[in-house]
Amino acid sequence: MKNPWIKYLVLRLGTFLVILGGMLALRFDAYFSTFIAATMALALSLLFFSKQRDAVSKSIYEARNKKNDKDSDHEDSAIDKEESN
Repeated sequence: MKNPWIKYLVLRLGTFLVILGGMLALRFDAYFSTFIAATMALALSLLFFSKQRDAVSKSIYEARNKKNDKDSDHEDSAIDKEESN
């Protein structure tokens, strides 16, 4: 998968669903199972999914600090020309 957001989301959600399914198959209470599955999925993601978290944070950083596109550069140069006149 190219998008780190989707990969991380699928891993986190998949971990939660596997744990939840296992607990429900063992006939635990649904509310208790959901709480435990969410807690365990969070802990496992913090321990084992650091590469995916780093990729997501890198994509956030790049999106916030990306270079202007060609249209923005053209508009900026046009404004600079008007200001110099």
